Amino acid sequence: MTIANSRAIESNQQGLHQRLDDTVLKHLATPFNKPFHDATLETFYRLKEWVEADGRPLIFDSCCGVGESSANLARRHPEAVLIGMDKSAHRLEKHETYRQQADNYLLARVDLNDLWRLAVADGWQLSHHYLLYPNPWPKSSHLKRRWHGAAAFPYLLMLGGQLEMRSNWPVYLQEFARGLELAGVSSQLTPLPATGDDLTPFERKYRLSGQPLYQLRADLSGFTLPWQAALPLPPPLTNS
Repeated sequence: MTIANSRAIESNQQGLHQRLDDTVLKHLATPFNKPFHDATLETFYRLKEWVEADGRPLIFDSCCGVGESSANLARRHPEAVLIGMDKSAHRLEKHETYRQQADNYLLARVDLNDLWRLAVADGWQLSHHYLLYPNPWPKSSHLKRRWHGAAAFPYLLMLGGQLEMRSNWPVYLQEFARGLELAGVSSQLTPLPATGDDLTPFERKYRLSGQPLYQLRADLSGFTLPWQAALPLPPPLTNS
């Protein structure tokens, strides 16, 4: 049996962050108006064309890394199309090692802080949304770098669908569950079985290292915020 030696997450934070509620409620109250990056805006319109031409339900695999999870999930959901997204070109370039026989997915390099906002502004609604082993940012000072502490958190919720998250740091998912509760959404946080199909390289490494793994699920169907209808969609970039 292969054994890995991935280190368990260490943090100077015990339990939920003391500023979690204030941070989440602030972001739920108002839109995130940071200007969009040109590269993600251009990619969004290419993805929009692909999604609309296909017409099947849409799945996001956010923070997909090398995209092994995207290939696995595309095979799991042949009734849908899936977009795997990551900010790292270096990770995405490794995908050919993990590619499987599935023609209903593609990978894209984007800033999710922008892509989620653009998708919401255009009225996209997901059937499923996967966030598998996002960077935990375990230092207490890193709260706003975690997705539930980020200004993009409300947009993740407004994309709707069946949300599934996994992590080897239970505090991350406990905080996310609290963020959902503040938004009026219930969730279920459970341990993952000790054996099973590994969706990502990180999941495989953590499991082989003997680390306990956790899963959070929530139904975001129909989630809206009062200011959602007023979100503007910027036009495509024009060639100079």
